[in-house]
Amino acid sequence: MEYKVRFVNYPEHYRRIWNEVIDAMSECLSKGDLIARRQLEEFEANLARFVGTKYAVGLNSGTDALLLSLKAAGIGKGHEVITVSHTFVATITSIVFNGATPKLIDVGADMEMDVSKIEKAMTKKTRAIIPVHLNGRMTDMRIVNTIAQENGLIVVEDAAQALGAKLGNLNSGASGLTGCFSFYPAKMLGCAGDGGAIVTDDEEIARKVKLLRDHGFKRDTNELLMYGYNSRLDNIQAAILNVKMKYLSDWIERRRNIATIYDRGLKGVGDLLLPPGPTLGEYYDVFQNYVIRTEKRDELFEHLKRNGVETLISWPRPTHLHPALGLTKFKLPMTEKISKTVLSLPMYPELKDEDVRYVIDTVKEFYR
Repeated sequence: MEYKVRFVNYPEHYRRIWNEVIDAMSECLSKGDLIARRQLEEFEANLARFVGTKYAVGLNSGTDALLLSLKAAGIGKGHEVITVSHTFVATITSIVFNGATPKLIDVGADMEMDVSKIEKAMTKKTRAIIPVHLNGRMTDMRIVNTIAQENGLIVVEDAAQALGAKLGNLNSGASGLTGCFSFYPAKMLGCAGDGGAIVTDDEEIARKVKLLRDHGFKRDTNELLMYGYNSRLDNIQAAILNVKMKYLSDWIERRRNIATIYDRGLKGVGDLLLPPGPTLGEYYDVFQNYVIRTEKRDELFEHLKRNGVETLISWPRPTHLHPALGLTKFKLPMTEKISKTVLSLPMYPELKDEDVRYVIDTVKEFYR
């Protein structure tokens, strides 16, 4: 159907930067810069600088960023990794595909990992924690890092939805062993297909991930140093991301501005539970998503659809309740409650104020 307000508007997004993107792609094609060339190196330097780490390694997806981080850190068979169920399945997949066992804990009302439950979930087999910075908000890394340091655990940050987020003086992705980002088109910084990266301050981890992404080859000596994968970030995608990096800070501020408009317009409406506001304490949220909660979620979803507003439900069934994954033993009451009530409203920098107000008015109409 034709929507009055799309959930994501790719055509408008690219219309605004069309010439720059086409020029960047043309340069790659005209010079034959397709794999592991200058544009990729520039993007890795730009990303590391933005996040505040020494190294960044471009990969073909956020999924592989998680997978290769755990692989490079030596996580494997016989190890347990603590994470959450309220996340895209890729977080848990990265644990399972490394031969390790996921230990799932619940989230809090803000949909971030309930850090008070970490130590209760730990066993002698626990080797790592994957906090998931969901919707553009950071998990409390101060507590996660303290627990990890006291118990000799590795921390891999799933920051796929939180590029640019902060908590106090901590940057999303910068305080774990690695931070993992996705450049899926709808993300904060999206390429024209799939893409991802890890960031780290650990030189050895960066070296290992670079080997793992390229079949284990050390290209300058043509040595095979390990078995690896084909997980390189394509040069054309890196070139597109380099163009977009120039606008990222402005796009984040626009998202925060839109969140403020939503906050003011939806405060006190019906039974809505709104996300933490953009000016709350030490948190600097970047609003990858603006997620509301309501007991009337399904009815509101249909009302908005009928009136031309495209929304998204992430995720109607919690990851751990898919029987095929073998995770149904975990009892996660908040995760299960949230999955029945969450609804993501349109949120992207190209949204006009009048579009945001239309969404607000349509929500209010439902409750009237």
